Amino acid sequence: MNMLDYAQNLPQWLVALLTEKFFNACIIHEDAKKNEKNVFCLDCCEGICPHCLSPHRSHRLLQIRRYVYHDVIRLGDANKLLDCAFVQSYTTNSAKVVFLNQRPQTRASRGSGNCCIICDRGLQDPFLFCSVSCKVQHILKTEGKLTKYIYRCEYMTLPEPGLDDGQMTPDTILEPIGSVRTESGSSGGAAEEVGCRTVGCTATTEIVRKKRSTLSAFRSVFRPGCGPGSGISVSMMNRRKGTPQRSPLY
Repeated sequence: MNMLDYAQNLPQWLVALLTEKFFNACIIHEDAKKNEKNVFCLDCCEGICPHCLSPHRSHRLLQIRRYVYHDVIRLGDANKLLDCAFVQSYTTNSAKVVFLNQRPQTRASRGSGNCCIICDRGLQDPFLFCSVSCKVQHILKTEGKLTKYIYRCEYMTLPEPGLDDGQMTPDTILEPIGSVRTESGSSGGAAEEVGCRTVGCTATTEIVRKKRSTLSAFRSVFRPGCGPGSGISVSMMNRRKGTPQRSPLY
């Protein structure tokens, strides 16, 4: 489904938000440093970079973040704009975030378990959508319009203490195999993984130490030392040469 096909039934800012290519270089400030478009102006319906902020200071500004190579926004910000019920959220850096658009999948989802209604991505219970875009698509297909799901937001500003670069270092793992998740979408597998790595590292160290001690013993038996403390070396040094014997001349 192309979001532009339903543009007449969507607010202009929502169409622009879901189709904008964030974190590309700003054309106006292409020679400046840190010129990635990581802010969305709800009033102008466009993505801007930190150098474009001055004329937009009085506008409603939404911080766009990057998580696992895809665009996300804070769940708190998203809930001010539209109904995000049943959209899967993830916890990273102590903040809940939701994906703006569905992510491509390298393999098909398993038949069992909870999946996104639109793209079949595996989800936790009781979530039904993997992203804001998927929920919007489902509502448009089933109801035809979003009127009752869109909220009127008069004020939206960038987070304090100021504008960051939008890059988020994940401290949780998305959809880990065999991990226990919490309701907030965070994964309990991270701590377990660290513990496993610590145990594995300790075990490896012990194996290396044992191998080294065995190798040292092996060398001491089959390759006697040549240092001053060696008995063989001392006896060899104390040996005196005898008088040379010449064969008689005939």
